[in-house]
Amino acid sequence: MRYLALILAALTSAQLQAYDLAPKLVVTVTIDQLRADYIEAFNSYYSHYGFRRIIDGGLVYDGASYPFSPVDRASAVAAISTGTTPFYNGIIGEQWLDRKTLQPTGCVDDETDKASPARLRTSTVSDELKVSSNGKSLVYSFAVNKATAILSGGHAADGVYWIGGDGLWTSSSYYEKTLPKWVRAYNKEYERLQKKREMYQDNDNVVDMIISALQNTELGRDTNTDMLSIALSAAMPSGKNTGDWQKDMSAVYHELDFSLGRIINTVEKRIGLDNVLFVVTSTGYKEEKPVDVKRYRIPSGTFYINRTASLLNMYLGAIYGQGRYVEQWFGNELYLNHRLIEQNRLSLHEILSRSQDFLLQNAGVADVYTSERLLAGNNDIQQLRAGYNPSLSGDIIIQVAPGWNLLNENTQQTYTSRANVFSFPIIFFGANIKHEKVSLPVTVDRIAPTIAKTIRIRAPNACSAAPLF
Repeated sequence: MRYLALILAALTSAQLQAYDLAPKLVVTVTIDQLRADYIEAFNSYYSHYGFRRIIDGGLVYDGASYPFSPVDRASAVAAISTGTTPFYNGIIGEQWLDRKTLQPTGCVDDETDKASPARLRTSTVSDELKVSSNGKSLVYSFAVNKATAILSGGHAADGVYWIGGDGLWTSSSYYEKTLPKWVRAYNKEYERLQKKREMYQDNDNVVDMIISALQNTELGRDTNTDMLSIALSAAMPSGKNTGDWQKDMSAVYHELDFSLGRIINTVEKRIGLDNVLFVVTSTGYKEEKPVDVKRYRIPSGTFYINRTASLLNMYLGAIYGQGRYVEQWFGNELYLNHRLIEQNRLSLHEILSRSQDFLLQNAGVADVYTSERLLAGNNDIQQLRAGYNPSLSGDIIIQVAPGWNLLNENTQQTYTSRANVFSFPIIFFGANIKHEKVSLPVTVDRIAPTIAKTIRIRAPNACSAAPLF
């Protein structure tokens, strides 16, 4: 019995030591539209506290990408927090078409609380942290954008905040009925100082709010690992474009470097760098303003999704009898009328096949993906399948030719098809991580399981990706 007691004591001591080795705080910094080539191009503008510090001292994976397509801000943030793709987590974009109402719906829209993570179908790494700690770990999320804040914070966060239309920080009744006293105090001080500020940017506001949160909450203050999610932006602020690309973007990255440095320095002073794991990455897409490429004699054109849907309805009506077979369209997706097809005892497979053949004959169409083709999951379309969700996405997805503009004349929704991609990094810094640069291609769905392994909890419940280390 004596030896058994000694063994149990040794095991308990080892477990406690392992627990103590877990960081007290995990800080995820997701930077909207951050690009690796821009980070490198503007290196001479940086101080020693932001980008240079984490790149020179952290574990840097410089060839990161997303394992699905298409990618936007919401689907990117959801993939980072859940460790899986839209096929499983249900966030296929900032908006999609509600099949019941045939109206666009936001990814965090909620009839009860106005905004919540209810449409996020899987757990996040912060949710699993809450479960693991029996609710003792603190989870906070801050972003300019509502969807980013909520999808980063997850279902069980203590506080999720974003900037409302009035420029003040707000939240949802899903998380708390009223704003905490310290948030209200910050908003009051912001209103007072804003009248004197001329060059105050959204990133500045986010960082100031983070500093206030660290001062007014118990983040990183006890033995339970806490989590802080932060969203910054590497996009050009609206109305700030001078027409000089290099001048504009160098200013953006210079200010972004300063913001990143302020976060790292503040956290280090309050908690200690060895006690914090920083994870910095990008949303992996780039918004671009429409350009008149015809001026430069580059092949282009306009693909009218609403006209195409009408033509397809006429075509199917001529074959199967009159009816609204294409019930609605959104973006580059067509939604078929399943009730009509079932009532008329028609073959969905045949209609999808005929529709695909018809649409491929239209000018400006590069390819057509039906729900059946996507669900078959052939190797050549794995990324598209991963970005598709059977219950949310359309029955037919039209890929317009590169350089062509897709236009919905009813809503004036438009985008230009581009097949190009850019690289971005995933950087782990702090928590006694040794510096290394890894050039092997990696995907962002591996961030969540890496964090989970580092803080010794389960990975999110739909995450099948392996940790990076």
